[in-house]
Amino acid sequence: MGAHDEETGVLADAARAALVREIDADGAWAADPVWREAFAAVPRHLFVPYYYTAGPRGYERRWGENPDPEARERWVCGAYADEPLATRLRDGELVSSSSQPSLMARMLVALRVGDGDRVLEVGAGTGYNAALLAHRLGADDLVTTIDLEPEITESARQHLAAAGFHPVVVTGDGARGVPERAPYDRIIATCELPTVPRAWLAQCRPGARVLTPLATGLLLLTVRDAEHAEGRFLPGAAFFVPLRGEGRTEPEGVRLAGLPVRAREQEPFRFLLALTRGGLDPRRAYALWEREGEPGRGRYGVTVAGRRTWAWLDDPQGPYTWPLP
Repeated sequence: MGAHDEETGVLADAARAALVREIDADGAWAADPVWREAFAAVPRHLFVPYYYTAGPRGYERRWGENPDPEARERWVCGAYADEPLATRLRDGELVSSSSQPSLMARMLVALRVGDGDRVLEVGAGTGYNAALLAHRLGADDLVTTIDLEPEITESARQHLAAAGFHPVVVTGDGARGVPERAPYDRIIATCELPTVPRAWLAQCRPGARVLTPLATGLLLLTVRDAEHAEGRFLPGAAFFVPLRGEGRTEPEGVRLAGLPVRAREQEPFRFLLALTRGGLDPRRAYALWEREGEPGRGRYGVTVAGRRTWAWLDDPQGPYTWPLP
């Protein structure tokens, strides 16, 4: 090990311990403390050998091989900040990122992974989340991760190997799942989708849990069988890079003109607009939102039944339902 590597290792250990304490203080894994061990053990800096930070002159690249020791220190400290990291840009547009660690912790706890579970991750990203899953399960073969971009899956595979993990990494359209590795007990997506892909349900065991970003929220479904699933959103907001592939449809623009200033500032109201995908007139949506006590994400859910998928407020059969693709 060179002097640079040794110096980086010492810095990384201290920064990782500080990140774990920060997430611990937030109570993110109180319901399943086993994840604390995973975050304490898996070195995030190996999964982000470089990343980009937004600055006044656009994105600045930070990288671990920088000859400047102060720049390397900024890279290590940034790798363990409780923040999302931009890891791939294309023509100035973000195409891949490493999610905020505390959000990852919250998602993994909500997934309720058990010993022996087979897990599919949609959106390989840097490979960090797959490493956390592999560490938790103690068996690489139980974890499958997929991404559409060959350069993303290749770098994820390299990062995972550098950290000592070898889950199955697949290049392909995440909306189609990975049928040859099914059945799954858990599916977790780390990219935003417009709806719940039917292929996922068909690849799940009955009783499986699916956690996916949808409309700036995190939807947690329980799968009954290949054609039926239902569940609610977790309470907090979540913003992810959209899925690339055949499952993606461009979101429709929502016009907020004519609404009170307060409505534009209310993020939970904007979630309602995103969930209904412009199918609900914004003024009527705001009236509904006020009338129903300004509901947060936890009061909304989604049902998949045969060919139909719909979002709802409070009750799948209630008066407030909206079709999803």
